[in-house]
Amino acid sequence: MTYEQILSDIRNKVYYPIYVLMGEEPFFIDTISDLLEEQVLDPADRAFNQLVLYGRDVDVQTIVTQARNYPMTGNYQVIIVKEAQDIKNIEDLENYIEKIPDTTILVINYKYKKIDKRRALAKKVDKRGVLFESKKLYDNNIPGWIEKYLSQSNYSITPKACQMLADFLGNDLHKVRNELEKLMIAVPASRRINDEDVERNIGISKDFNIFELQKALGQRDVFKANQTIDHFGANSKDYPLLMTTIMLYGFYTKILKIHSTRDKSRNNLASLLGLNPFFVQDYQTAAANFTIADAVRGISILREYDLKGKGYGSSDIGDAELYKEMIFKLLH
Repeated sequence: MTYEQILSDIRNKVYYPIYVLMGEEPFFIDTISDLLEEQVLDPADRAFNQLVLYGRDVDVQTIVTQARNYPMTGNYQVIIVKEAQDIKNIEDLENYIEKIPDTTILVINYKYKKIDKRRALAKKVDKRGVLFESKKLYDNNIPGWIEKYLSQSNYSITPKACQMLADFLGNDLHKVRNELEKLMIAVPASRRINDEDVERNIGISKDFNIFELQKALGQRDVFKANQTIDHFGANSKDYPLLMTTIMLYGFYTKILKIHSTRDKSRNNLASLLGLNPFFVQDYQTAAANFTIADAVRGISILREYDLKGKGYGSSDIGDAELYKEMIFKLLH
């Protein structure tokens, strides 16, 4: 079952005796678990029929003993096991899956790890309940996720503002969600969230950010590029050199992809690069200004400064100076 299907079932009061929520992305696991915790039982019944356990404090037998009880009142008892990745011999749970009564909803939050899908536990859970693997989103999926999250609350966002958030916040969905909630409080749903809203409420400069740096590099705008990295160097906690080199690596690899494809139509490039079509023109400009050799050289420079940012050969040089050196080499 997909994440959306699971949430839809819960909201429609379609429940299963066991949920095993596993994988690298804690946001999806927490959202499903929290919705079950909040929705299945009325507040008055939770004191009697809802129990939260922690993996470091329990074993399989303790969980099974609780799961085989019946609700004191109402139709269900809910048992949520958090940090279940700390439970030893979790596979032993497979011996009891069929014995869990339909009046129990057992939720196993198995974060950052996966139960082997080839083994009996996973197969039995999948047959009787919900086996969900929560996968980490790639960075290029974050803008789409932001747009979708906002649209569920009838909000929208401009492409630039969306990309600013994605570049600055990365793929920590809990962090992204928290910042989006701030924006939805501050901005009326009647208009699109824009870059000024992001600057005012989140603290990301609309003029000096990774999006603007890439645009300046693509246009070979030396003045704007240096303005931007001066801002980065003065705020290196928010704009660490190592993160910038990663982002710029993506920028130069996209230039190489444009050079390597014959179909340079806007829609094809948007699909090829994993971008909103709004940004395709910026990359077409960059590809016109950077040859394949330029892009390969740019990637080599980024590797050099990635190592220097980690202390190899430049332990006494701060990010501000390294930024200036790197941008000079990229543009000359």
